[in-house]
Amino acid sequence: METGIKPVNEETICRSVYPCITLKGKMNEASEFYTGVFGDGKIIQTSPFAVQFDLDGQKFLILNDGPQSSPNPAISFMVYCDSASEAEQFWNKLSEGAFALMPLGSYEWSPKYGWIQDKYGVSWQLFTGSRNDHLQKFCPTLMFTGTNTGKAFEAINFYTGIFPQSSVQDMMNYQESDGEDPALIKHAGFKIKDFAVKAMDSSPDHGFSFNDAISLVVECEDQEEIDIYWDALTSEGGKEVACGWLTDKYGLSWQIIPKALGKLLQDHERMPAVMNSLMKMKKIVIADLENA
Repeated sequence: METGIKPVNEETICRSVYPCITLKGKMNEASEFYTGVFGDGKIIQTSPFAVQFDLDGQKFLILNDGPQSSPNPAISFMVYCDSASEAEQFWNKLSEGAFALMPLGSYEWSPKYGWIQDKYGVSWQLFTGSRNDHLQKFCPTLMFTGTNTGKAFEAINFYTGIFPQSSVQDMMNYQESDGEDPALIKHAGFKIKDFAVKAMDSSPDHGFSFNDAISLVVECEDQEEIDIYWDALTSEGGKEVACGWLTDKYGLSWQIIPKALGKLLQDHERMPAVMNSLMKMKKIVIADLENA
C-alpha cells in the first residue's frame, strides 16, 4: 500500500476543475482499470485516501472513503471518440460486469454511440464524431431529472454566472417527435473556468438524481476565490457539507479547495495537523490550514 503522495508529473495538463468519484475500497483497482481502458491513461498522484490519474491530459480524482452514496447516470462522462473502432475498443473494455443503458450502435447523431454503466456504477457515453479543438475528450454530463426536470437551462445560466471563463457553447431543445416537452433541453454544452460540461433534461422517472458519489472539484488560487464560489453555490437552498464540500440548490456536489492543498498534504510531518484542521471545517480557510 502506498504510504505517501507521489509528485505530480509536471507534463500533465491539469485544469483547475475536474471530476471526483468516490469508490469505497476500490480506489486503486478502479484507477488502474480506467487508465487501462482509455489509451494513454496514467496515475499521477497517490495516497492512502486518494488517487489522481490522467486521461488524455485531463485530471480525475478517486477517493477511497467519504460519501456513502454510489455513482448513478445523473452524472455520466461524454467521451469523444476519434473513430468507430476507438468507440468499440472502449466499449469492449468497459463491458465486463457492466450494464448497457443504450447499446453501442449507429444513431442519427453519431455513427457509433453507446451509453454504458460500468462495474463500478460510473456511466460513460461513447460518442464518435468531431469535436472542437478546445473541448476536452471527457465531459461530465449532467442529467436534470426527477424534481430537477426542466431546470437544465436555469442551472447552466446559474453556473456560467458564477465562474469566470464561462460561456454557453450550444443548446438544443427537444422536438415533439422525441416524446419530451419541447421546452426541455435535449442537450447543451457550456464551460466554467474553461472546463467543458454537458447538460440535459429528462422527464421519465429514472429513480435517481445527483448525489455526492460524483462531484466537481474547483481548485482556487486564494481565499477570495474560495469565498466567492462558496457563497454563490450555497445560495438559494444550497448546503454546506464538510471539508470544502457543498451541494448546490440542484443537489450537485462540489469541492471548493485551495490549489495549495496538495502541497500542504505532501509535508508528512505537518499532514496530520493539516488534516485535523481540515476535518473541522466546512468552507476551507487557507490561513487556518497553513497555521495548523
